[in-house]
Amino acid sequence: MSNMTDIASIKESFKNKDLFDQALTHRSWVNEHKGQRNSNERLEFLGDAILEYVVSKEIYEKFPDKEEGYLTALRANIVNTVSLALLAKKINLGELIYLSKGEEEGGGRANPSLLADTLEAIIGAIFTDRGVDAAQEFIEKNLINNIEERIKEPLKDHKSRLQEMVQGKGLPAPKYQVISEVGPDHSKGFIVEVLVGGVPWGRGEGKSKSTAQQEAARQALSKKVK
Repeated sequence: MSNMTDIASIKESFKNKDLFDQALTHRSWVNEHKGQRNSNERLEFLGDAILEYVVSKEIYEKFPDKEEGYLTALRANIVNTVSLALLAKKINLGELIYLSKGEEEGGGRANPSLLADTLEAIIGAIFTDRGVDAAQEFIEKNLINNIEERIKEPLKDHKSRLQEMVQGKGLPAPKYQVISEVGPDHSKGFIVEVLVGGVPWGRGEGKSKSTAQQEAARQALSKKVK
């Protein structure tokens, strides 16, 4: 398999092109095209597990002297929404996602959470199409290839880093509040705002409240840390 630099080359590598299309199919498109194709949610579920397995195995072997806490933080640094969305943008994934008109008009092609979910679906589809070795190769080339750079960065999660920063400034502890919930109960998304002293510092979106809180903390840090 050659180095994958864009979504077109990824599609070319698929034996089953229908599986590739399904990986790109957001549930909003399915709602507008009843009976044509299933959404990518099952593939996303599978891809999430494959991604965690491959990254866990890689860093476990690469850092034999590191404790569980360090490995957990490093894995989170590699597989978080921000990291996955950056890769999705790099390979131009957003261009080909099947979205409803409303989702597209609302900026869905650039939505970090949606892009990250779709990338996980692509990983699940690669695994289904050609097995674990192909999925591992994709992950290693695109997500673990810069691990030496990643370990130079702080590995604590964003909420912990924000907590330490505001404490160091003598400010009150950050408070997180859910601004809105979107989607059906079985696939709900959350938008969370983080406030410090009653002032909004950041806003994040995620499939769970904790993921949205982490993204809100990340945004707050990116704005406040120079």
